Amino acid sequence: MFPNLFTIIRPIKMNKALFVFLAIACACSPEQFREKPIVWDEERMALSEEYMAERHGIEGVGPYITPRMVVVHWTAMNDLEKSHEIMYPAALPGAGRGDIASASALNVGAHFLVDRDGSIYRQLPDTAFARHVIGLNYLAVGIENVGSDDALLTKEQLKANETIIRYLHNKYPLEYMIGHHEYNNFRGTTLFKETDESYRTEKTDPGDDFMQKLRENLRDLNLKKSAD
Repeated sequence: MFPNLFTIIRPIKMNKALFVFLAIACACSPEQFREKPIVWDEERMALSEEYMAERHGIEGVGPYITPRMVVVHWTAMNDLEKSHEIMYPAALPGAGRGDIASASALNVGAHFLVDRDGSIYRQLPDTAFARHVIGLNYLAVGIENVGSDDALLTKEQLKANETIIRYLHNKYPLEYMIGHHEYNNFRGTTLFKETDESYRTEKTDPGDDFMQKLRENLRDLNLKKSAD
């Protein structure tokens, strides 16, 4: 779990309910999951609920999800600390993300961040809402991998993603696993919930090759890549 959460997120005054939520959600994680939380405060929770209502049409459940899907990403940069720094604040920075800022002030985030050596960092509890994939955030855990088109993901990261997904599969009713570039597989299905038909982005991460290898390693879990 996050033993020094208070020192890492100094500005946050967490109420008892939030502390209990974080403690329970992060308990019993594999030993190789390291602590590296991003801000999960009242601002991020409020922005998450607003996003769920305005973008997904979901209200009254709080800023939480029941994981049914895993979405695998890469960070489009090759530095762990910079990747974490981008996701850390509750709100998007004032400039630099014009492609998504019009949809919500909620910052992007992911539940897990995987370094190039395979080190796994947990940034949010599994059931916290995070903005990382259009139309599917409300049911999806996000895994960000440090890498890009110029630094393809490593064998160590492949193994780390398998570890995370097996852990999640043992805890939740997972049905789907996709790469970020495959999210359009769900457009036109009841699972895809985005209120603005014009709000779409084109993604290449993490690529077909990585996802093919990951699916081969996780074949026994029978996770689907579409809603067919």
